[in-house]
Amino acid sequence: MAALYSSVTEEDLNGFRFSIDQIQTLVVKLEKQVNEVEQFYQSTDFKVNNSKNKGEKKHLVGTKKPLQGESDAAKGREELMRQFSIILRQITQHEWAWPFMDPVDVEGLGLYDYYEVINKPMDFSTIKRKMEAKDGSGYKNVREICSDVRLIFKNAMKYNDKKNEVHVMARTLLNKFEEKWLLLLPKVDQEERRRFKEEGDARLVTQLAQEATYANTTRELSVKLDKVDMHLKSLKALVIQNCRKLSSQEKVLLGTALPRLSPEYLIKALQIVHENNPNFQPTAEVVELDINSQNDYTLWRLNVFVKHALEVQGRTAAGTGVDHNNKTENKNYSKRRRIL
Repeated sequence: MAALYSSVTEEDLNGFRFSIDQIQTLVVKLEKQVNEVEQFYQSTDFKVNNSKNKGEKKHLVGTKKPLQGESDAAKGREELMRQFSIILRQITQHEWAWPFMDPVDVEGLGLYDYYEVINKPMDFSTIKRKMEAKDGSGYKNVREICSDVRLIFKNAMKYNDKKNEVHVMARTLLNKFEEKWLLLLPKVDQEERRRFKEEGDARLVTQLAQEATYANTTRELSVKLDKVDMHLKSLKALVIQNCRKLSSQEKVLLGTALPRLSPEYLIKALQIVHENNPNFQPTAEVVELDINSQNDYTLWRLNVFVKHALEVQGRTAAGTGVDHNNKTENKNYSKRRRIL
């Protein structure tokens, strides 16, 4: 590589290589961050579309205070659970509630087909245990408890014949429970609406906070990418400044080497010319490349690239027994490229 430079020491080259390695490491890191930001904006379905929400955004982002009315909602849920517990106590204290207080004694009663008929057994002791659970396995709301209460009686009615006393007891208690539940239902609906609003507000806060975070990340990435771009431009200027001119003989050798490239490498070589000369069209049907009209930086890049490409082609040809210089495909492709 040193032969391509004038008045460049090995120390200068090592510094250049170190700078390139630093940029490559930084670019990989920035690429991961850019992908993360893109995935966030592609996956989120939240949009702030109206002026009201936009006004809320500034107020909500970053707040650590509880949402307005959150304590009231908690009190409302506690009161709802208390009233539902009263209903349960009234039902379980009924004189006909005793068959449903504990799990069915399948073996003791000889009910060997019970699990074939009943898919999900349920009883009041199980409901009580789930209501008192502190490990997160309990009920989330009173509707879940209501569903299990109904399941107790429906299981009994399903397994026992209509004339069976257990069936009659279950149907009677279910009707009493439904009457009491119907009276509580308006309060349940009210608390659910409040809960849905609360959860919606919580999601809004989370979403807005995430958007603020990713917006800051995007700005930081933009600044870092600009710095990388400036660094690359300075390195490019340094290369151009220290790059020696190719001799006339080297230009001739470069011109004769280009048509020997495989189609894949030839496209990449012409792309190098296009990067420094936007008016040059590498994909045109007929391409004329004037070596002598290219600037020193372009010629330097082409020279390094072509030498490397021919070395790779030579190793590939030696390993496979294929002569790239005699491939019909390459000859036909090169006919459309005229190197002057």
